Amino acid sequence: PSPFHSTVAEVIHPCNPNACPNNYVCEVNRKGCQAGQDCLPYLCVPGCKLGEASDFLVRQGTVIQLPVTSGEMGCYRVCTCGPSGRLENCLEMPCIDVQKTCIVGGQRKSHGTSFKVDCNTCSCFAGALICSNRQCLTEYSSLMDRTMFTGLPCNCADQFVPVCAHNGRTYPSACIARCVGLQDSQFEFGSCASKDPCISHRCSKSQRCIPKPKVCLTSIDLFECDQYECISKSVNCELLPVEPVCDTENTEHSNRCALYQRSKSLSYMGPCQDMCGKQPVCGHNGETYDNVCAAYSDRVAVDYIGPCQAVGIRPEYNSHPECSNVICSPLPSNGCKPVTPPGACCPLCAGMLRVLWSKDQLDSLAKLNGGRPVSVHDILYTLRIHVSVPQCDVFGYLSIESDLVILIIPVDQGPTTLQIEACNKEAEKIDSLIQSASPALMAHVPLSALTTSQVQVSSTHSSDSAVTILSSAALLLNLIVALSGLL
Repeated sequence: PSPFHSTVAEVIHPCNPNACPNNYVCEVNRKGCQAGQDCLPYLCVPGCKLGEASDFLVRQGTVIQLPVTSGEMGCYRVCTCGPSGRLENCLEMPCIDVQKTCIVGGQRKSHGTSFKVDCNTCSCFAGALICSNRQCLTEYSSLMDRTMFTGLPCNCADQFVPVCAHNGRTYPSACIARCVGLQDSQFEFGSCASKDPCISHRCSKSQRCIPKPKVCLTSIDLFECDQYECISKSVNCELLPVEPVCDTENTEHSNRCALYQRSKSLSYMGPCQDMCGKQPVCGHNGETYDNVCAAYSDRVAVDYIGPCQAVGIRPEYNSHPECSNVICSPLPSNGCKPVTPPGACCPLCAGMLRVLWSKDQLDSLAKLNGGRPVSVHDILYTLRIHVSVPQCDVFGYLSIESDLVILIIPVDQGPTTLQIEACNKEAEKIDSLIQSASPALMAHVPLSALTTSQVQVSSTHSSDSAVTILSSAALLLNLIVALSGLL
């Protein structure tokens, strides 16, 4: 029995079972359809098998991490799924020393374990201790400490005076930037969105500089986190891959190259849409965007309407007035127990993951990829493949507490109870795959660097046990399907 009656179209799994021919990967269609085309909720893209006896497929161009044939623990090779349908250009990575341990409070923690240190989540990866950067109150905290507590990293004041770091992330203040380990020479005042990266670019005279913002997760002292790319001035932009973009005059161009060649300013990635509006919005990353579409195209969800003016503290310490002037959008009328992302002011109905990663592992992957840094977008777009419900989409950002926040949010303006539950279960599925280091997830580079996660879901108010039973069964089926091709 189901409390949802006949609402079978509210949540679908278009790739379960696989609707595509052999050697083709079924993926959720998040791009929509052009006029005159049959609009299916899935796409069939050419792929590669991960071995002769494997039914597990990845799409062409995907970079995959596999154990070396010798079977030695902690040793992997990185390959690309080539146009021939086979894995090509395989390179061996430095082996991970899984025997190394971490010493925490006099106790030895083995590789791959996660644990709490005060209020922070930590994990041990090849002898390196990886922790979030939260300010903690303990039972031993003095009355003065409790009175002065702000809830922000390093107990920084709740002032919003943004600085742009060399990793491409806007931090709410210089204090918070220093708290995450940045030197004064590695950030400057003002938001990153307000900077023109092409003013100080290093493109040659025969090249055109095109802004391409990103937030890097690799070490900025090893890999430059350039916010632009260089394209030859002689190139015909119309011959480059079609990746529609919209300028500030609401005119669509085939790609960023064509837009900048015509001396226009980028509003957002993707086709022009009338629904985007002209109101500035504040994203969860503390960056002000020209409109909703600009935030979404950066894979950042909206915190509130209007320019960013505050940094939210952890919800359990909500006595501070930093968000008092912020007007939050109403939650869906069907109700949910919302989550509030770190650094945000407004709650929302979503499944939220807070993920830690190994910077050393990402640095190793960047070296194999010619020094190209790994960005937040790289993680988000790869994780997006693993969300199998088209009614949910993936957003995220690097938090001020040094973890990666992943939000799985219903795409409809007024999501139903079932859709909210579906996104919650998708978040729990991803959490399970990370916590178990499942090859279904970890085979995808750069997800192999994810070490541990915490999940928080916006449970709906329904108390019907059928909801739990159905959702748990769906989660179990997802995991079985994801893992079956690897066995």
